[in-house]
Amino acid sequence: MQKLGVFVCHCGTNIAATVDVKAVAEALGREPSVVVSTDYPYMCSESGQNLIKDAIREHSLDGVVICSCSPRMHENTFRKAAAQAGLNPYMVEIANIREQCSWIHKDREEATEKAIVLGRAAIAKVLLNTPLTAGESPVTKRALVIGGGIAGIQTALDIAEAGFPVDIVEKEPTIGGKMAQLDKTFPTLDCAACILTPKMVDCAQNENIRILSFSEVEEVTGFVGNFTAKIRRKARYVDETKCTGCGLCTEKCPVKKVPNEFNLGMDNRRAVYIPFAQAVPKVARIDPDWCNMLKNGKCGLCSKVCTVGAIDYKQTDTVLEEHYGAIVAATGYEPIKVDRYGEYAYAQSKDVITSLEFERLTNAAGPTSGTLLRPSDGRHPHTIVFIQCVGSRCTPEMGKTYCSKICCMYTAKHAMLTREKYPDTDVYVFYIDVRTPGKNFDEFYRRAAEEYGVHYIKGAVGKVMPRADGTLDVQASDLIMNEQLHINADLVVLAAAIEPSKTARRLATMLTASMDTNDFFTEAHPKLRPVESPTAGIFLSGVCQGPKDIPETVSQASACAAKVIGLLSKNKLTGNPCVAHSDEWMCNGCSNCASVCPYGAITYLDKDFRMPDRSTKTRRVASVNPAVCQGCGACTVACPSGAMDLYGFSNSQIMAEVDAICK
Repeated sequence: MQKLGVFVCHCGTNIAATVDVKAVAEALGREPSVVVSTDYPYMCSESGQNLIKDAIREHSLDGVVICSCSPRMHENTFRKAAAQAGLNPYMVEIANIREQCSWIHKDREEATEKAIVLGRAAIAKVLLNTPLTAGESPVTKRALVIGGGIAGIQTALDIAEAGFPVDIVEKEPTIGGKMAQLDKTFPTLDCAACILTPKMVDCAQNENIRILSFSEVEEVTGFVGNFTAKIRRKARYVDETKCTGCGLCTEKCPVKKVPNEFNLGMDNRRAVYIPFAQAVPKVARIDPDWCNMLKNGKCGLCSKVCTVGAIDYKQTDTVLEEHYGAIVAATGYEPIKVDRYGEYAYAQSKDVITSLEFERLTNAAGPTSGTLLRPSDGRHPHTIVFIQCVGSRCTPEMGKTYCSKICCMYTAKHAMLTREKYPDTDVYVFYIDVRTPGKNFDEFYRRAAEEYGVHYIKGAVGKVMPRADGTLDVQASDLIMNEQLHINADLVVLAAAIEPSKTARRLATMLTASMDTNDFFTEAHPKLRPVESPTAGIFLSGVCQGPKDIPETVSQASACAAKVIGLLSKNKLTGNPCVAHSDEWMCNGCSNCASVCPYGAITYLDKDFRMPDRSTKTRRVASVNPAVCQGCGACTVACPSGAMDLYGFSNSQIMAEVDAICK
């Protein structure tokens, strides 16, 4: 007969305030096979773990049930404690009486009764547990960072500084991301390019970093420590190994009227171009949609003027296959489309612009060389209205329900810089609430309002209407003064909400990573594992995980890098023994399990079986790669013959839990 130990945790008052933990320990102590049952204020503490270890040794326990918080919190803690006492760690079961019981019940008697039931279910399961041994797999000591914005750059630099090779995959022709388009950064008003460009150069010069710009990840297979990625390197029609970035081809190209994406279409570039002066890599790219040579075979002027012979009109996409131990998602964000908000007249007037467009207008490298001019007529605006929360904090039908976090601060920055450079300009900011959650952020906002004379008005803008004289009639409400306003504005700036990159959803599918309803990547635990995905070996850096400013992004990027370094520094990884396996005698080779497996862990092979009449029959059966399987259990549900089962979560174990709950 097996001997079990039950340990009930108070979790301070998290559990004990709602559940009578002593009654739970007494009730479970009367269950068959239970030889010791006790409670303790904090089972996860060193004293609590020692209590468990001593009981295992003293009573020679065959299994342990711990009634505490979610196994996501402390399952590894308790498994390690059991292993130190000589018990197989997979003979430990957690009954979650915090999240599944005390936190959702108010009635103490009802909660106590449910806690006892959950404990009985765990006892029923552990009686059917078998000792499991985790396998090992080697670690490929190379990291892949997907996204070359400030998050990806910082992550790659930190990993590279630890001595591990890193590949940065960036879909644009240059790294830098959105930060490269900014003029100044809050709250210090540093020049964005001045602090970003050195890091871009560091990436280019670091021998451990390979920049794969103008490239996209097409496929990812494998598992933690052993990923394989296929990366499509799109044709630039310029040989990167030869191009010196001299810019001669960009000066001579006769096609001049191509909308410039870097300046958000507010000026033009040529068909052959370098995105901006500090681009890394500083390599030209030919746009096949506009190049006369690629479209109709006529021109070729850029090839004639290129002194190093870098132009290659026959260049095609290539696919690179590389192996990685860890993958970092750093795909960044995009401002939402604001033309859907007809009340702001964005599609009707050139003088209604987004905040990112305002950044380019005030940037020395922008379309107006840093002089703030109205897009419609090139005149200096004397009255500017900033509208906050455009598409943020609203219903799902109208935009995004979440706060985009950066808008209040960058609007304060825009307002302050405008008043500083153009004191004759009146600046109005309409807001719902001003949110400044950061070091020196509130002081920064107060400077804008108190020192620079920016008019902050708590209220909503109902409509923006173009007037015949070229100005804009801003109709709004002032909730503090309880009055309606009409402001005759020269320029209206919309603080648009931000959303994850459009590539994030497709990438999450490839990585089998989780996402929330807003398409932000979901972290493994919001407090304890904020830079890890629930999928082992996949890490999160920057705004792909949720809205954040540059300082917070850089902090998270370095934290992410630390986790990656910790993984890559290991020679071998211990796998999860709770994996699927197939009963080959029951398997009918239907392929249902392989179809639902998100990790590609199941393959099929032809196997010979000796029949009762001594004849041999060859059948197609499923085979599970335990190194790839993550134990999700999808195959066990899909298997019509019941051949698929899961170590540690077998059908018999689950049914034993159900029976214990129902009796």
